[in-house]
Amino acid sequence: MSDSMTLRIIARLMAYPEQSLLDSLPEMIAALSEEKRLPPPQVARLEKLMAGLAAQTLFDLQEQYVALFDRGRALSLHLFEHVHGESRDRGQAMVDLLELYRAGGLELAARELPDYLPLMLEYLSTRPNSEAQVLLGDAMAVIVLLGARLAERGSDYALLFEALEALVGSPAEAEQLRRMAATEGPDETIEKMDEIWAEEAVTFAGKADPSAACAAAYPQTPASGLAIPVRILEEPADFARTASGKRR
Repeated sequence: MSDSMTLRIIARLMAYPEQSLLDSLPEMIAALSEEKRLPPPQVARLEKLMAGLAAQTLFDLQEQYVALFDRGRALSLHLFEHVHGESRDRGQAMVDLLELYRAGGLELAARELPDYLPLMLEYLSTRPNSEAQVLLGDAMAVIVLLGARLAERGSDYALLFEALEALVGSPAEAEQLRRMAATEGPDETIEKMDEIWAEEAVTFAGKADPSAACAAAYPQTPASGLAIPVRILEEPADFARTASGKRR
């Protein structure tokens, strides 16, 4: 999965839609077929998603996106929202993940949260396959739950989460999470996830050294921008180079 165009495409499709996304859809479709990271049926499903995006106006896409992902916690793309909620563990997990990104050459803008899933996918698209598999494997339970919730709502965005599951594999609790999504109330996110993760704090940062964490609290403000490493900025700009989740 090193330098994975498939992960970059999923990241871009999962981020807040911009005109550049719509302009790049034909190129994305071609790249998915060429890279062959996903089985053909999965590629066909993503092509269906992209065809649906192309058939709508940018305004409608943005309005639908905000209604799905920005109103309430159940579909938040900030992964630690589903693991730690507002607990103190969330701050340390943020710091650990931020340190991991820095070690890999990624510096975030001051107001960007490191647990934003499209950002994580963008970062992992530049990393060795083994590292990407481990980090996504740690996050897969949340990814499966989000995909199941989107499927329950009849949203084609669920196909992005199914594609990630096809790339990495299903977690042991996948069926339990799907049953949860089918039966839970409208805002049971944190309480239900606590039943799944009853053990140690989850960081999605591998074996990060706690001594490397900075003491200052990481700012808990809305996502606004992503500073891509210089090695990426030096390459020709294309659809795969931004996954910042900006809002107009």
